[in-house]
Amino acid sequence: MSGMADQAKTGQQATPDHRIVRALWPVLLAAVVSLFPFTIYSTFLVPIAEAVAADDAAVGALRGLGGVAALVTGIAIAPLLGRLPQHLTVTAGLGLLAVTSLLGSTGTYWALVVFCLGIGTATAVLTPALLTSATTAFPRTGDSGRAATLVTATQSLAAVLAGPVIGVMAFWRGWEGALWITAGLATAVAALFLRGRRDGPEPAEPVRYLKAFRQFGSRPDVLALIGIAALRTTSFMGYLSFLAAGYHDRFAMDASTFTLVWTLSGASFFAGNYLAGRWVRDGGFPAALLVAGLLGGLAAVLVVFTTTVLAIALAATVLMGFSHAIVAAVATSLIAHRAGPLAPAAFSLNAAGMSLGVFAGALIGGVGLGIAGNLGMACALAVPTVLALPLVRAVFAKSR
Repeated sequence: MSGMADQAKTGQQATPDHRIVRALWPVLLAAVVSLFPFTIYSTFLVPIAEAVAADDAAVGALRGLGGVAALVTGIAIAPLLGRLPQHLTVTAGLGLLAVTSLLGSTGTYWALVVFCLGIGTATAVLTPALLTSATTAFPRTGDSGRAATLVTATQSLAAVLAGPVIGVMAFWRGWEGALWITAGLATAVAALFLRGRRDGPEPAEPVRYLKAFRQFGSRPDVLALIGIAALRTTSFMGYLSFLAAGYHDRFAMDASTFTLVWTLSGASFFAGNYLAGRWVRDGGFPAALLVAGLLGGLAAVLVVFTTTVLAIALAATVLMGFSHAIVAAVATSLIAHRAGPLAPAAFSLNAAGMSLGVFAGALIGGVGLGIAGNLGMACALAVPTVLALPLVRAVFAKSR
């Protein structure tokens, strides 16, 4: 039986969500702010391209540099994250985010190149550091995983609400002003961590760089969780890359109307992430949740790109977001629960794997679309989910 189930069975009282949120509000605020730079970049892509006198497609493609930076940085720093106090790591990540946001606002093409690379690097540092800060603040079994999923649930909710918030920020000097405000917020939150979050655990004893990677060889369950997360991200991000085009082609849906579909997808993901985190914390069955989430995502991706009935497509969109959020929440909870001293490195590798999934999803979705249209794309994006299913057995092999 898992430790989380043991907690429920032995009558240990789980920490209520509102207490976790109250204790982690600086972490949650940092998680929200970390989403702003690329949200601003995507929202104001056209005026940004005009400001640097470049093609929209060329400027949009620069965001891919952020994914490359996040992937490389996540792998490179994974063994190092446990060596520094987490509040200093978060402060450094927020500081880099603030500086690169200011640089991006200068409005030159090469500044945007540095902006995308810098934000990708900052995100790769921030994500595992915030998750580790959350889990170490609540060491009790079950609470640590719940704390981590509240961070990811907050990010998913922020992604849904970021558009209107960014719009309000942009009333002052447009996209440049939004980046300046983001830099100010990041600096303020960094100051909170620098002054107030010194009560975390002592950094781990230094371990040789390559030895830190080799330690994962004895943890096939953690590696399987990282693999599931990467494959899930591949399918989901590929789906998101082509979702707008799919609704436009089959239902003649314009961009304004599609924002409602996007909100529906984001709300479904938030609900699934939030609820699954509670189910696992309260002694649920993580193996069943993982399988159910993967099967739900598999069915949804096959339907959403092939149906010609709008109501069915919308239902599949809800199922897709909810199912993938379940998998994401369970994987995060189990990494927090099982990785132990390897948690900072595991979260970093997990973030790097998901960064790789963003690229892989768009690539295989595009290949499938080119070969066999919507059906080919749906089948191509179903493949990563199918590959993730056998890894569930590896996750729970030790407990049987």
